[in-house]
Amino acid sequence: MQDIYIGDEGKGFPLVLVHGFLGSSKMWKPQIEFFKENFRVITPDLPGFGKSNKAKSHKSIQSISNFLLDCLKEKKIDKFHLLGHSMGGMIVQEMAKKRGDKISKLICYSTGPIGEMPGRFETVDKSRENLKKNGLKTMARNIAKTWFVKGEHAKYFDVCIEAGTQTSMEVADNSLVAFKNWNGVDTLKNIKNETLIIWGDKDKSYNLTQAKTLEKNISNSSLVIFDGCAHNVHLEKIEEFNRTVLNFINNE
Repeated sequence: MQDIYIGDEGKGFPLVLVHGFLGSSKMWKPQIEFFKENFRVITPDLPGFGKSNKAKSHKSIQSISNFLLDCLKEKKIDKFHLLGHSMGGMIVQEMAKKRGDKISKLICYSTGPIGEMPGRFETVDKSRENLKKNGLKTMARNIAKTWFVKGEHAKYFDVCIEAGTQTSMEVADNSLVAFKNWNGVDTLKNIKNETLIIWGDKDKSYNLTQAKTLEKNISNSSLVIFDGCAHNVHLEKIEEFNRTVLNFINNE
């Protein structure tokens, strides 16, 4: 796929990690280092984000999910574990509904089944207004602060800022439009994969009701809640997060 960056490290059964809004594959660095010992770790930068920032962005979650399935097909990756964070979690839900037969284990992390997230720190429309009013740099900083319990003092805060400012105003706004127009609740029953749901109890983007809705409607699912973590559990409690995912994949 032209202008699309897809990280590809390690050997073994493929594990695909899908980042969220204003994110990039760089935010998976601790996971890449951990999982590449036993898995082929695939980390795409979504169209318009990270090193894929020259690629045309999408305005719907379904469109992005179809695009990623095409990317994996092009790389001849036929079967894989799939983990999606935040907006990436919405995308992997759609991938599972469309081609669940290709997914061995599914992890929906810090995400929910509704794009217009009830209880989010601000409405999607408010985010769009703030983007136009304050610009991308300010938005990236303000949103990234909500991703960590320690806010700007978190170890990986600067990595998130770098990822957020690699994109453009247009891409960010298109993603917010994709959020607003997506609701996957009614089709959650179509996800048949064994699914792990991960949520941090201080998450300001997705509340517990959203995580519980996933658990209730995905028949073969379990929910793990991390105490004292916000939206970026994988960068706040790295070892515990990695071990939880590994144990789930290995049926431990």
